[in-house]
This record gives sequence, C-alpha cells and structure tokens, in this order.
Amino acid sequence: MQGTVYERRITELSLAEFLSYGPQREEGVAGKPLMRKTKDGKIVSWTVETDDSACTLKEAFEKVNPSIGFNIELKFDDHIVYQQDYLIHVLKAVLHVVLEYAKDRPIIFSSFQPDAALLVKNLQTCYPVFFLTNGGTEIYYDVRRNSLEEATKLCLEGGLEGIVSEVKGIFRNPGLVNKIKESKLSLLTYGKLNNVPEAVYMQHLMGIDGVIVDFVEQVTEAVCKLVKKPDEVLLEGEEKVQNRPQFSQRELSFLLKLIPELIQ
Repeated sequence: MQGTVYERRITELSLAEFLSYGPQREEGVAGKPLMRKTKDGKIVSWTVETDDSACTLKEAFEKVNPSIGFNIELKFDDHIVYQQDYLIHVLKAVLHVVLEYAKDRPIIFSSFQPDAALLVKNLQTCYPVFFLTNGGTEIYYDVRRNSLEEATKLCLEGGLEGIVSEVKGIFRNPGLVNKIKESKLSLLTYGKLNNVPEAVYMQHLMGIDGVIVDFVEQVTEAVCKLVKKPDEVLLEGEEKVQNRPQFSQRELSFLLKLIPELIQ
C-alpha cells in the first residue's frame, strides 16, 4: 500500500529479502525502498552521500583490500533481553565467516551488548574485543551500560581489551582516562564531536588511543596541523622526543570549556 511503512528487524529477513532492499546489483532493477527510524521515533528517508547495494560479511572480506582492518560491531536490540543460547548461536555464525575468510586482515569486535562482548571473547582467541558504551550520556536498564566505571569493570572481569566510549562521556569525566589507561585497557571514542578537529586534538593530549570519525581524511589533516610543534629544536647529539603535555584534572576541565557545545 502506498505510504505504508513496515518495520522489520534484519534478523527476521532471509538473505534474499535482505539483498532485495536498496540499490540493486543488476542494472535497471529497482530495490525495495529503505527508511530509518530516528531516536525520537520519526520515520525518515535513508539518505547517504553514495549509495551501493547491500553485501554479506563474506563478500566484504573478499572485495575490500586485505590491508584494511575491520571493526565488526555485533548489534543487538537495546530493548530485548537475550538468552545466552541465542547469543551464542548468532556469534558462532559470525565467527564462522570471520575465521574462514578474514585471513590476516586486522580485526576487532565490539558490542554495546555486555553479554555478547563477553561471549565473543570466550568463543575465540584470535581477535581483541572492545565494549561499546555511551559513557553515561544515556541510561539503560542494564547498569553495565550506564557509566565508564561499569565499562571498565566489565572489561577487567571479562578479559576484554578495551572500551569504545561516546566522546561526550569522556569529556564529562576526563579524570577517568588515566584510570582506564592504568588498568591496561585501550580507550577509543566515537560520536559526532569527533568530526571537530579541535575535539580530536584534545583527546590526543589526553592520551586517547584512537577515534572513530566520519570524515577521516579531513579530520586527519586538520589534527596533524595542530599536533606539529613549531618550537621543536634539537641540540647536537640530542634525540628527538615526542612530547605530550600532561594536564591536571583542573587544567583539563578548563581546556574542555574551550570546545563549544561539548556537554550539551
């Protein structure tokens, strides 16, 4: 029916149904329209800068340059309480493809679902696993998702390699960065604010290990210009040392105020 939107989870679709949505591989064939639901429940058109047909994980491994690493995010519904047997079934299906086709490609697994993150760590020993968290910027029924402190606890107890936090969660609690690093965990961030070069540079100063951004080339170039030290002068016989300024909690709090709309 014209104007009617049917909401279905990807896990409810067969492979053929999944591939029938969006742009199609065969020239002249129109796929079923894709829509998306915003956090406030609105249904809007699916729009991206460049469209392409959907593919499977196996095809991504086969067609993407093998030197490019993958961050495989294991997605689950925020509002469903999953049984362990179901999680294991899904994770084993993903791992089967990864172990068969990834070869030597760099890979990390990540998930907002705490049990999924712990299980995928226990089901394989080849790849690091990171726990995704909003860092307290949103609240969930599962308390393990509600703070950086809980994320750190989960990683340490489950043997995970690190945390990927919404960047605002880090900027609201800059003092936790050192505690996380002292726990021997890697710390990455994601979020729209990471498209602001000054925000990424601030994280460089704080010791963040990496950032997830939308505009990789532009942000990289801008941050490189900020990182360069114009007063770097070496005396004869001295070794070049990469200096990273060390800030106290009070100094960091002051510097963070320089980034507009940081904690809005």
